[in-house]
Amino acid sequence: MPTICTGDTAPVNAWPDQIVIERVAPVSPAAQHVLRAYTDEVASRYYGRQASEDEIDAALRDDPSDFLVSPTGVFLIARQPDGSIAGCAGMHLLPDRVGEVKRVYVVPAARGCGAAARLMAKVETIGREHGVTTLRLDTRADLVEARRFYARMGFVEIPAYNDGPYAEHWSAKALVPAAILISADQLPSLDETVDILSTPGALEEIR
Repeated sequence: MPTICTGDTAPVNAWPDQIVIERVAPVSPAAQHVLRAYTDEVASRYYGRQASEDEIDAALRDDPSDFLVSPTGVFLIARQPDGSIAGCAGMHLLPDRVGEVKRVYVVPAARGCGAAARLMAKVETIGREHGVTTLRLDTRADLVEARRFYARMGFVEIPAYNDGPYAEHWSAKALVPAAILISADQLPSLDETVDILSTPGALEEIR
């Protein structure tokens, strides 16, 4: 089933230190609650009408999320400041250092508050911890908000890598290994750089 994220245009720090990201089992009550909401929305948008409970049950049964647990994957939920669930995201760990992003969803009441961006940031962090160098995902053509969101997160469209019945667009993002990530506050300032390069012998050492 495709990934979906709608209306989440806020920056990552929209709720600083308030959105809590938790790693949970897909069979946990919290996960089952948000996965049902996710399935309800993607199915209803696909049908162009409200999906029935039987249709939602069938979709959950036909496309389970039980692989999103260690060692094959991870499933995350985001909680709002009041403890209610804001959304979810998963990652399937695949060979060749690939992580496939799954089940990205934000509940309507939490959209525009940065929940999806925080979930994706956590997915990237966990991916790096597992040696993932490429994230990929598929989504549907009608989920235009999702495609815009992934583009903002640095994903670029790629050729099809599967033939899923609901996959119409495929995207990927290269992950910089954690070992070479350098935060801005670790970099020397311009004045410091000039001082370093002005030190006798500095250019010779660089060469």
